[in-house]
Amino acid sequence: MKQPAIFKHLFIDYYSATPKYLQLANSIIKAINDGVLVENDVLPSINELSFEFEISRDTAEKGYKHLKQHGVLGSVPGKGYFVKHTGFSQTLKIFLLFNKLSPHKKIIYDAFVEALGDMAAIDFYIYNNDFNLFKKLISEQKTNYTHYVIIPHFMDGGENLSEIINAIPKEKLILMDKLVPWVTGEFAAVYEDFEQDIYDALVQAKPKLSKYHTIKIIFPEYTYHPKEILDGYLRFCQEFAFNYKVVHAIENEPINAGEVFISLMEDDLVVLIERILSTKLKVGKDVGVISYNETPLKKIILNGITTISTDFEMMGRRAAQLILERSTAHVAIPFNLTSRASL
Repeated sequence: MKQPAIFKHLFIDYYSATPKYLQLANSIIKAINDGVLVENDVLPSINELSFEFEISRDTAEKGYKHLKQHGVLGSVPGKGYFVKHTGFSQTLKIFLLFNKLSPHKKIIYDAFVEALGDMAAIDFYIYNNDFNLFKKLISEQKTNYTHYVIIPHFMDGGENLSEIINAIPKEKLILMDKLVPWVTGEFAAVYEDFEQDIYDALVQAKPKLSKYHTIKIIFPEYTYHPKEILDGYLRFCQEFAFNYKVVHAIENEPINAGEVFISLMEDDLVVLIERILSTKLKVGKDVGVISYNETPLKKIILNGITTISTDFEMMGRRAAQLILERSTAHVAIPFNLTSRASL
């Protein structure tokens, strides 16, 4: 069977975290914008799409229905889908690159996508804190994107990060979550001030911290977390005369009355809570717990875990607004203490 010519213009990137049905829909819109597809052109059948791209029939049909909901495609029972409207123009083509996908990163992603609207084409990739993969994904992409939205956090490497980012046209660049030194030109950014943020949050928590004598932060030796977090933590402890200790592994760390633990990683938080519950110490009375990054479950665990966290929804929404407003502003996202029973 001869392959329909349109398949030369449809594309699914199996390395992308963007849902395949959206990739399919976006490639159809691009074909329309490029004049490859015109009004009343018949599209490949669901079975043809499923076979060609090795995707489920449900995924293929979901891509078509997505475009039908927006008036781009029409359908005739028994005959399939066709191009109904060619006046639609998809002006935004965004390369979105996250270091990982976690509960709070999903909040950023959802807010970003919602603020841009369904018809912005977003190619979403995750590099798992791996600098080599980060570099590969940026250097090998061939699409002419209108914007590059990048979260730059790495386990190791990153020495040439500014050189890689400086190669991106600055009017297209939005740095998210973290500023990168030595990036030149006018570019947009929504970011956390890691050192000042944790310092200010601990100052807010000082009335409750006063019943403890020691503050320990669980900061793994091998981590993507910026060292500026430690700088802000140490500055607070030294300024307000708290004993302090940087704990690299919580599994064997002594837990004593009068101590507060700041946990950056979710896995470490689980181990910490399990170990405290195995003792006679009471959370929020004998031992304090502060968790980095707010998630819905922390409102419930142990009657509430105290968190220090940036506003992830605002981060995603403001990044989208910078794109829509064509702004090169640098926006510091608020960082908040949410005090609960664990402190």
